Amino acid sequence: MKFSTLVVAGAALAAGVEGFSTSAPRAFGGIRQATPMKMAEAATEVDKMAALATSANEARGLAMDSIAAAHSGHMGLPLGCAEIGAVLYGSQMQYNPKDTQWINRDRFILSAGHGSMFLYSWLNLAGFDLSIEELKNFRQHHSQTPGHPEFPNSEHTTPGIECTTGPLGAGVSNAVGFAVSEKMAAARYNTDDHKIFDHHIYALAGDGCFQEGVSAESAAFAAQEKLDNLIVLYDSNEVTLDKMAEYTQSEDIIKRYDAYGWETYEIDGHDLAVVEETIAAAKASNNGKPKFIKCNTIIGKGMEETEGTNAAHGEAGVPYVDKARASIGLPEEKWFVSEGTRDFFSGVQEKNTKIYDEWQGTYAAWKEANADLAKELEDAVADNVMPAEDMIAAIPEMGGDAEATRVSGYKIIQEIAKLVPNYISGSADLHGSTRNYIDNGGNFGAGFDKTYSGKNLYFGIREHSMGTILNGIAYHGIFKASGSTFLVFVDYFRPTIRVASLAELGRVSYILTHDSIGVGEDGPTHQPVETVSGLRVIPNLDVFRPADAEETVAAYVSSVTRADGPTALILSRQNLDQNTDMPAQARREGSLKGAYVAKAETADLDLIIIATGSEVQHALAAAKDMPGARVVSMPCMELYERQSDDYKETVLPSTCTKRIAMEAGVSAPWYKYASKVVGVDRFGFSAPGDIVMAELGMSADNLSSEIATMN
Repeated sequence: MKFSTLVVAGAALAAGVEGFSTSAPRAFGGIRQATPMKMAEAATEVDKMAALATSANEARGLAMDSIAAAHSGHMGLPLGCAEIGAVLYGSQMQYNPKDTQWINRDRFILSAGHGSMFLYSWLNLAGFDLSIEELKNFRQHHSQTPGHPEFPNSEHTTPGIECTTGPLGAGVSNAVGFAVSEKMAAARYNTDDHKIFDHHIYALAGDGCFQEGVSAESAAFAAQEKLDNLIVLYDSNEVTLDKMAEYTQSEDIIKRYDAYGWETYEIDGHDLAVVEETIAAAKASNNGKPKFIKCNTIIGKGMEETEGTNAAHGEAGVPYVDKARASIGLPEEKWFVSEGTRDFFSGVQEKNTKIYDEWQGTYAAWKEANADLAKELEDAVADNVMPAEDMIAAIPEMGGDAEATRVSGYKIIQEIAKLVPNYISGSADLHGSTRNYIDNGGNFGAGFDKTYSGKNLYFGIREHSMGTILNGIAYHGIFKASGSTFLVFVDYFRPTIRVASLAELGRVSYILTHDSIGVGEDGPTHQPVETVSGLRVIPNLDVFRPADAEETVAAYVSSVTRADGPTALILSRQNLDQNTDMPAQARREGSLKGAYVAKAETADLDLIIIATGSEVQHALAAAKDMPGARVVSMPCMELYERQSDDYKETVLPSTCTKRIAMEAGVSAPWYKYASKVVGVDRFGFSAPGDIVMAELGMSADNLSSEIATMN
């Protein structure tokens, strides 16, 4: 649907208002006389529109000055989308800059993260604790205004940043995860008497975001699950970095989103009245359709030399900043914000504070009436979970029969869901194989047997979207989310794991099964050999490859108790032996340290065998008749490296340099710990899994033969 300036002006005239359209006033006969109240309302509306227009230009000035000072950055979006920012932060969004963690605040995600000065400028104007000095330090070391927005972490704690963005298409897809989380929270915690969740998710995205395939996957999912709390604003400026957009795209994006099942709008993105009217209409439309607003804009608006061209995208306009500032009515003073704009946003804060205070009253009444539910929610928001040491003790022992760790995982996830009420999980169309379905948890979504309170998500065959949605759920800050697929397909969403690690998202984990050449008959396309090591090189990602059921308990527990980063759980398709010679709790406790002695030497130590996952059973078998051999199980290198030097010395004493490592994967990472490695440095082949394993050296006999060659 389209809103034109004339439609908005007509609505205003019907109420006796002529002022807030950008069209020239028109004479109409027979209009009833406006009452004093309506005239006052009209005057107020005109004042608001004037204030929004002024703030839009001052936001442009803040962006230009900061980018010019840095001699780096992207000027096109902050200038081209200023009116959108004015309406969002000055009129339509509910937020409280004094309580940036308010759980019912609207969320704004700048998917086109390169335009970060758009966001920093509006956060400053809206009253967040982001000073002009920080804007002056844009893109500088230790500033709160990095080149792309970063979710608060150990490096940056910028208030008002909901999501780390930069990789195009990811932010608008993260927004779908936010919308999932809000729907889920509303279904779980709202009652007939008290509504504590009813906010909206906004995302601003550009052409690049919609060319990236992940946004299409996520758009289909959002429509399928009727996420009508999601409003996506498309900065349609007809420009990409290399060329004008028409050089690489010719689709009708409105028809595409109509076909997905979204409610669509197309507007002039510089017409304040129309932008406001459209966003208000999108907010009010609870029809089960997510909202897509195509905002036709001019990139770099206000800078005559570059506006409307691909040169406006970056910092090419820096030489023209002073002229552009003057052309939009700004004084010579840099980083100028008028007293009128500050006063206007003080009024916005006052309005939002009233909404916030009313909500606090509702929340207090809800909490009094629902004490247990309130405790669950507050624990979820604060990320309060049972300590890992207590959690591993609370989960029953798994038993001694050989089984695949994916099967063990199915048993364990049931216990995790009981101990962590806000834990949810999903799969990219592989629940039957990855075995991470939460029994009696219900299915999330709309239609069929789904409800918004369900704990199991069906992502369809959309791995990349699954990763971004999981991250969005984690950013939203209520639920702990995991998602599953075959390990070999993790590269479809590797970028999302990297960002989760960078953003230190402890609320997300990845369940990756069919972990090696042991997959067998499906052949090398489905047999990962480089994949586990490829994940291990991502900083701040814990990669757990457990050797048996008890180690799998520790892996799951670690994934839900870790607070400062994500975890990848690497699980087997084939059955593995259980190390029943060692007590279950000892294996769990050792695994929580990343590595431990799985079999101690019975004579003077002269050899250490290090193994992980399905190869630990071979190491134990090979060492059985070697009194001087120690077997170290290392399910998680990263966790081991975080232990004290004293502990590491007890596991891998420096006095013993005769060491061999074994894993059914590429050998390179293991040379950090061993002088010889039995690995798989080639692709596999199609055959039963035990044959593939044996042919490629993953057996106790081959390990023994390799040990025999060592001095």
